Amino acid sequence: MGRLPDWLDPLYEAAEMRAVDAWAIEEQAVPSLDLMERAGLGLARVAAAAAAGPGPVRVVVGKGNNGGDGLVAARLLREDGRDVDVLAAVRLDGLRGDALANLERLPGPPPQPLSADALEGSAVVVDALLGTGFEGVPREPLSSAIAQVNHQDAPVIACDVPSGVNASTGEVEGEAVRARATATFHGSKIGLHVAPGKQHTGSVELVEIGIPRGAPAPGAAGLISDRVLDLYPRRRPSGSKFESGVVVVVGGSAGLTGAPTMAARSASRAGAGYVQVAVPAPVQPAIDMRLLEQMSRGLPDANGFHTPAGVPPVEQMAERAGAVVVGPGIGRDDVALEFAREAARAVQAPLLLDADGLNAHAERLELLAARSAPTVLTPHEAELGRLLGRPVDEIARQRLESAREAAARSQAVLLLKGDDTIVATPEGHVAVSRGGTPALATAGTGDVLSGLIGALLAKGLDAFAAAALGTRAHVLAAEAAAARLGADHVLAGDVIDGLPHGLTLR
Repeated sequence: MGRLPDWLDPLYEAAEMRAVDAWAIEEQAVPSLDLMERAGLGLARVAAAAAAGPGPVRVVVGKGNNGGDGLVAARLLREDGRDVDVLAAVRLDGLRGDALANLERLPGPPPQPLSADALEGSAVVVDALLGTGFEGVPREPLSSAIAQVNHQDAPVIACDVPSGVNASTGEVEGEAVRARATATFHGSKIGLHVAPGKQHTGSVELVEIGIPRGAPAPGAAGLISDRVLDLYPRRRPSGSKFESGVVVVVGGSAGLTGAPTMAARSASRAGAGYVQVAVPAPVQPAIDMRLLEQMSRGLPDANGFHTPAGVPPVEQMAERAGAVVVGPGIGRDDVALEFAREAARAVQAPLLLDADGLNAHAERLELLAARSAPTVLTPHEAELGRLLGRPVDEIARQRLESAREAAARSQAVLLLKGDDTIVATPEGHVAVSRGGTPALATAGTGDVLSGLIGALLAKGLDAFAAAALGTRAHVLAAEAAAARLGADHVLAGDVIDGLPHGLTLR
């Protein structure tokens, strides 16, 4: 897919990791047994650090190289004087290659079959059942072994990826280990950071295994690092308010004036020099009472909702705008949804759609593909389900693939909100949030994100960078508010006040 931006910390798909291993072994002459030895050493260290109490370490192994890594860890822990039981979930008489070599190296008692009560009283359990190449639903007896690992009380350390988690997508289709920590080798895997896999992973402990420099780099996905903050365009001493970025927020309806207000205030706090808010004429007085620095304009309405008659004024406002945000507070009246569709088609500036601007395009994503200017969509799971015409639980199971599909069909940058916020391009590149904060679980923070990204688009950032920077700054702003107030007491306005910290942390 090409090189990732340098503000992303690369994440590997399973095939990309196989390519790295093959390069190291076949082109750089690194013995594969040495790679397994270092992997097992790192796994052993993570397991030893997590051990709770004096009980034995239980290493649960399968047949592949993942099981071989577990056998190395068991040997090294025994050599350090730990009491270690190696428990096989399947018959090991078919082991080959490096895994067989490490079975033959194992000192002390040989592996025993995993029995019903074999994990009771463990200090720590090591999951070495299934590796990064796993896809689909674990079969018996592995599915029962995974369930047994999950139903005991000791901390669990996963080897490379929790068994049952798809390393490339984070999908979980059957039983999957729930780990306290995952020792992953050479580079982190996408599935460790994308739900539902992320919910099985625990802390991610990166283990270097001796891959030489110059190995093939992943090109599909990466974690958003704080380096993205360096992209923030600062105001020039000689610049004007228009050069700082012009944002038009189109939204609001009778009883829904808070959302466009939040988006407009956020855009201003994020550095936009001039912000206009276009609302139905009857709600303009309420908007004017809420806003001081932003300008408002009343548009034709139908019972307090936007109407397609308001599209020409929006199109006119957009001519001088660096970005247009459509959706906050528009409502789901049929005439308002028609207005949102027509406005999205007519606006030639960079466009962000949120809330009912998204719902207006339910099962009509292809309408957006005709746009020539950049487009950013910011749905949560339920909204993405409506866009794709699928149940929300299906979106939750396939977050990564759903985001990529919607981005491709709309030819837009798709930001799927969540603790693992995913930013996907039409070409399939993905930026993943390092994690959210409970402080964002309050009404209005989505409108804050819309205004923030709108300001970044207006300042000239490309859509992928603006969405990724907005994602990271939004979390940092909320964390700053939570540090001051406590996560349970943060309001959306507090996140707006935290944006200067979120955008200028470095």
